[in-house]
Amino acid sequence: MNLNLKNKVVVVTGGAKGIGLGICKVLAQEGAIPVIIGRKEVDNQKAIKKIEALGYIAHGIEAELTNSDDCQKAIQLVIEKYGRIDGLINNAGVNDGVGLETGNYESFMASLHKNLVHYYLMAHHALPELKKSKGSIVNIGSKTADTGQGNTSAYAASNGGRNALTREWAVELLPYSIRVNAVIVAECYTPLYENWIQSFDNPEAKLKEIADKIPFEKRMTSAEEIANMVVFLLSEKSSHTTGQLIYVDGGYTHLDRSL
Repeated sequence: MNLNLKNKVVVVTGGAKGIGLGICKVLAQEGAIPVIIGRKEVDNQKAIKKIEALGYIAHGIEAELTNSDDCQKAIQLVIEKYGRIDGLINNAGVNDGVGLETGNYESFMASLHKNLVHYYLMAHHALPELKKSKGSIVNIGSKTADTGQGNTSAYAASNGGRNALTREWAVELLPYSIRVNAVIVAECYTPLYENWIQSFDNPEAKLKEIADKIPFEKRMTSAEEIANMVVFLLSEKSSHTTGQLIYVDGGYTHLDRSL
């Protein structure tokens, strides 16, 4: 499908690895220019090389998103280079295990900055350009806001905030024809997820145990499957969809476990 994204400038936070990289690849395949915002320039460049090896283009900007000044600077650098922003994908974050018993005030607040606050800051700073382009915003979220997980209070709270901001912004930005949606992830197999699986004594058995609980085809969601939905929601092909939380999870969050 031609999503009419040719030469569209799309900012992707955390676009160098995992789901973010998958999103950048699909954007590039559709002719868009993904701008990767990440804390390590070396990772940004590795991702850009992977995209260029496929015959497409991408750009990278080094920024520490927990630093509010870096968020503003990153958006400014995008505008200086391209003169426009056509879309924003808030993706960066980490399930850092800050729980009710294991965390404290400092770790809880730090996690909110890693997982939620920069979603607001990036949208806030990109908004003047998105108004001009009537661009779209897609927020990446996690099923932890719906299901809980245990020992990850800050991450769950952040994802509840992401869901709320998605609907709040969808309302606030109606006058500007800016659509805002979220893609909610459950069990997606990324390098970070693989590292976690490998921490168990029997990784293969643990992976099978998890996959067997995923109703559709008893398998993990791929980063590309997440990316396909994200890019569709970003594009004008989803022109009357806003304020929606779309679960790309093989039915994991909502379908009966007895399946």
